Amino acid sequence: MRFEETDLSDDILDALDAMRFDQCTPIQEQSIPQILAGRDLIAVAQTGTGKTAAYLLPVIDMIADGPESTAPACIVMAPTRELAQQIDRQMEGFSYYIPVTSVAIYGGTDGKTFAAQQRGLKNGADVVIATPGRLIAHLQMGYVDLSNVQYFILDEADRMLDMGFYDDIMQIATKLPKERQTLMFSATMPPRIQQLAKAILRPDAAEVKIAVSRPTEAIEQSAYVCYEGHKTPIVKHLLANVASSRVIIFASSKLQVKDLTRTLIKSGVKAAEIHSDLDQDRRDEVMLDFRAGRTDVLVATDILARGIDIDDIAMVVNYEVPREAEDYVHRIGRTARAGAGGKAVTLVGPDEQYKFGQIERFLRYEVRKNDMPEGMEAGPDYNPSKRPSRFGGGAGKGSFGNRGGSGRNGRNGRNNGGGNAPRDNQARRNNDRPKVAGDRPRSEKTPRQPRAAAPHTAPAPQAPEAQAAPKSRRRGHRGGRGRSKGGQQGPTPKQ
Repeated sequence: MRFEETDLSDDILDALDAMRFDQCTPIQEQSIPQILAGRDLIAVAQTGTGKTAAYLLPVIDMIADGPESTAPACIVMAPTRELAQQIDRQMEGFSYYIPVTSVAIYGGTDGKTFAAQQRGLKNGADVVIATPGRLIAHLQMGYVDLSNVQYFILDEADRMLDMGFYDDIMQIATKLPKERQTLMFSATMPPRIQQLAKAILRPDAAEVKIAVSRPTEAIEQSAYVCYEGHKTPIVKHLLANVASSRVIIFASSKLQVKDLTRTLIKSGVKAAEIHSDLDQDRRDEVMLDFRAGRTDVLVATDILARGIDIDDIAMVVNYEVPREAEDYVHRIGRTARAGAGGKAVTLVGPDEQYKFGQIERFLRYEVRKNDMPEGMEAGPDYNPSKRPSRFGGGAGKGSFGNRGGSGRNGRNGRNNGGGNAPRDNQARRNNDRPKVAGDRPRSEKTPRQPRAAAPHTAPAPQAPEAQAAPKSRRRGHRGGRGRSKGGQQGPTPKQ
């Protein structure tokens, strides 16, 4: 379906023509008519399918046809600063020929930016694009008028709930007029999304579902099954052979992002890192350099999985297997946007095979496995049905030291040991006792001399009542009280 076949105004169509947008994506084709008809909507579609345009285009058109006002007419909620900025940039393009204004409201800014946000809210920008927490902060200052809001939009609603914004969303919703149009766009439909939809949407809300959480066919997916030590050399091999220099590498932790970025820079790669430890100005600078081509490789945490809109990303690399299948879809959705092609490569370590197998079952097909680059030894056999081993890593508790990494092994108690602890206590004492400087084997130490016997003294005479009292219990062997640090529970003392 072409945009010219929709009921959008000529001014909107002129802006789309200037941006070289011609064909509607499926989510746009099904959502735009429902929104123009005034219905509430919940739409589910994967990242990169054009959800932002699906709601901005009709809302801009309807605001332009409505009465003028000095208060916001539309509130768009976004989970992250990056997504709020991205929506604001698209808003500027779509409204180029229409006098509809917008302001982006997000945290992590300096005083100058905060003051600019205040002015935009006080002057009555038509569309307010905001993260929930920052909008509530402005609302509490008393200068935001929400009485004229006609459209309430939640973008990446599932992500906002994952980040704990449910209460903030409900707090904002209670301050809006009841007679409004509410639109929810999400990549997944978990039970909490259904609960939120029931709370803020009208009972007759329309529902649109497009290829729920499945990557587009334009993405060429593959994986390397390798050892952990192979991952960085494989990344260097991929960067040396990619056709375009624009690449995003996702890692699961900030520490991994920092280490990998440092290694790539030392290798001569124009790389930069982005994660939550960076302040907003630095993150903006990194993104600007990446868009301008001054940086070839962006190493990022999942902060970018839904907050970047660059059409010519040549390749996405998962340095580690994502925790959830949805995270995998959102990560690789950064490439092959706007009808272009792209590659997505995942590095699967020995302990990540089961997790990657779960992703393949979610996708309902097997991702192609690459041969190791020339000069590298073959990786481990791929066995996605085998769960990660419970032995040999981390600290834990159990019998005979079965879950652990380092420390003393104990039996029937709390262990911090690695491997199976010896069942024989004497062997444990001889072999596993901590070694200290100057310590010698037990066999070389001087035997302990027997203690001299104390001189015999006659017992003091006792009263008849004391003599008739029962004897106290003898002490049993030194042992456990349920949980021990390597000691074995002693036998029960005799009565």
